[in-house]
Formats: sequence, C-alpha cells, structure tokens
Amino acid sequence: MSGMLIEGGRIVNEGRSFTGWLLVRDGRIAGMGEGAYREPFDGRRIDAAGRIVMPGVIDDQVHFREPGMTYKGDIRSESAAAVAGGVTSYMEMPNTKPAATTLDLLEQKYEIAARSSAANYSFYLGATNDNLREITRLDSRAVCGVKLFMGSSTGNMLVDDERTLAAIFAESPTLIATHCEDEATIRANMALYKEKYGDAVTPAMHPLIRSAEACYRSSAKAVGLADRYGSHLHVLHLSTARELALFDSKPLADKKITNEVCVHHLWFSDADYARKGNFIKWNPAIKTAADRDALRAGLVSGRVDVVATDHAPHTLEEKRQPFLQAPSGGPLVQHSLAAMMELAGQGVLTVEQVVGKMCHAPAVRFAVRERGFLRQGYHADIAIVDPAAPWTVAKENIRYKCGWSPFEGERFAARVTHTIIGGHVVYENGEIDPDFRGVRLEFDR
Repeated sequence: MSGMLIEGGRIVNEGRSFTGWLLVRDGRIAGMGEGAYREPFDGRRIDAAGRIVMPGVIDDQVHFREPGMTYKGDIRSESAAAVAGGVTSYMEMPNTKPAATTLDLLEQKYEIAARSSAANYSFYLGATNDNLREITRLDSRAVCGVKLFMGSSTGNMLVDDERTLAAIFAESPTLIATHCEDEATIRANMALYKEKYGDAVTPAMHPLIRSAEACYRSSAKAVGLADRYGSHLHVLHLSTARELALFDSKPLADKKITNEVCVHHLWFSDADYARKGNFIKWNPAIKTAADRDALRAGLVSGRVDVVATDHAPHTLEEKRQPFLQAPSGGPLVQHSLAAMMELAGQGVLTVEQVVGKMCHAPAVRFAVRERGFLRQGYHADIAIVDPAAPWTVAKENIRYKCGWSPFEGERFAARVTHTIIGGHVVYENGEIDPDFRGVRLEFDR
C-alpha cells in the first residue's frame, strides 16, 4: 500500500496548531511534520491548504435505534450521517428493542455493526434491577461501558433499587455511564403541571418539569456512590450550572469521576422552545441561557470533560404530536462538529479546545486504543474541515433517516470535506464510500 499524504493543512492536535503534512501508510499515521513534505512520495495526495486537519470525532453517546426501531434510524443510516459530520467512532446506547441487557444481546448488536457500520463502533451494556451478573461478566477491554439510567428510560432499564445501585457501583468491572434525573422529582412536577394545565402542557414547561433540581439530585447521588465505591463514573449530558460544582478541573487522566455535555445544551436555551418546540425536546431538558453559558465556560475551565451528542432520532410524525405524547430526543451526529466549530468562530472556545473535547477527551476517558489523536502508529482516523465553506442545513442535505434536524435553517461557516477511517477515505465532498465498514473499538484497560 503506497499510502496517503495530506499536505498544506492546519494540523490541530494535542493543543498545538501548525501548517504541515501528515503521512498515512497501512491504515496508520506514519509521520507528521511542519512545513512541506520533502521526501519522494507516489501515493495519493490530498491538498488540505486552507483547511483544518484533526483527529476524527469520537462520540461517546448515540442512539442508532437498531434493533427494533429502525423506522427512526439504523446503524447504517446513522453511522453514515456521522461520517459525513467528521465522526469516525461512536459508542451506542442499549435502549433498543430488545434492550441490550445481556451479553448475548450485546453481541448481536456488534454483529449488525460489523455488517453495516460506516464508522468504528462500540456498544454499552444496559443495567437493570436484575442483571448484575451480566455486568460483572463484562470484558472491559472489549466494551465501552455500562449504561445506568437513574431517571426515566425505555423498557426495563430504570434502576431504582438502592441495593442494586450500590452493587453496580461496587462491582462493575468497567466505566459506568449514567443518565441522571431524579424520578420522584420529575413525577411530582409532572403531576403539578398536568393538574394545572391538563393536556395543554407545552414544550416551554419541559425544563420546569424535568427540572434543574431533578438533575442535580440524581447527579449528586451518582457522584456520591462513585466516591464511596471508587467507581469509574461518567455522568452523561449535564444540563445545569449547578451540576458543574460536583466536578473538578484537574487533568482528565487523573479523574475517576467525569462528565459530558451535549451539543444541544451548549447551543440552545429555554428561549428557543418558542420557535423549536418539540424539536428541541430532550431528556435532560434544555434549560436557561445562564445554564448554557455556564456549561460553555466549563469547557474552557476544564470542569466539562467531554462533548458528545446524545443523537436520538424520532420521526417527524412523532415529534409533531402534542407535547405530552412527543418523544424526547433528536438527531445530531452530522452537525455536531460544524456546530462546535461555529462556537469556536464566535469565540466561545478555540478550535484546539473543540478537538480536545470531541476527539482527545473521549479517547482518554474511555481508554480507546490508538485512536483520538494524530500520533505516529495510531490508526489514521482523520477529519478534514474547511473553516470557510458556508452552508445551510436543509432537508436536501440532511442524511438522517428521520429526515429532519434541530439545526434546519442554520448557517454554518465550517464544512467537513473528508473523513478518513483507518487510512480509507470514507467521505469526500459529499459522497460516502458504500463498501467501507468500520471496526470494533478496543480499550486499554
């Protein structure tokens, strides 16, 4: 294999940024340097002048809906959308139908991905009140983690038995990723709003029902359990300023308790319910502009560890239902990097910090083997972004199976031009290689 040379781009990696070249051979990064490449080369050359060359994004929280809900999305459709957005690896959640709460069901999802995924993949095992034995049998080198719902969820996945919770934190052989919302608080709030408004509850009431207090109580409980048992805990999709106080800003590699913030909580605020309605209905809910701004500040201070999406497609018909019937969640993987680059352009954070939170941090937190960085010998998972190629999100360029995006009508300055996985150009200027398949992620634990 003669390899590939990416030259003339602005290489952004490990807090540095320089104009230079990157050499790929046999699916791995063979070298990288500043200035022009001076050696003979007879392989494919990619002119990246004026563009950003960065590691591919690793999204640690997606819902691709397969098996059981493939009318919303499937591993093929949503992984292809991810690749078009510069995402080279993803970690997918267990609340499918059936839910991946046994090792056999988990392996069935890996088999589907091996046949159909356009990107690299891993899948969480779902925790329940009665599957502790399955959790303790996990191979931490082969599975990204255990997903623990400490708030409302699909099927039999709300873990509300106190003894089971303690046992999971004490005995899980791998990272525990939690959805934290206090169920009792949410139910009490919902009862109050339904008593007052009946069926006329609106999307603007969503962050008052699934309140900041509900989030803090549950996140604090999870952190307390992790402290008690010495667990590796990753609190998913923080949505409030108050929750940030539960975490510190020391280097990520030194932390056992970490967090993630999703793009929608960094972009929207409760003022946007008036125009977006159910299309920005997520759990946890999007909250105030002050919460959003605190989460943004946390990116810079180091209190926010990872940026992901919680990509969770539903059909237009489902989202157009009245608020109380409309499901929570929305599609994001195609647009997450473009949105974060837009925040960088607004001065919220730097491009180096975008790369740090979306590429390096998930690789470090999950101990992903030889991915997430541009380093010699690492797998050549690379995104190339043109920072000055404006485009508008519209139905004709949305790749999600559900056919819509909460960013529809948004104009982004940056566009992903190439996504390279394992040294293969999988996405280039709007076209996806239909024959390429990603591989199962491995973890150094």
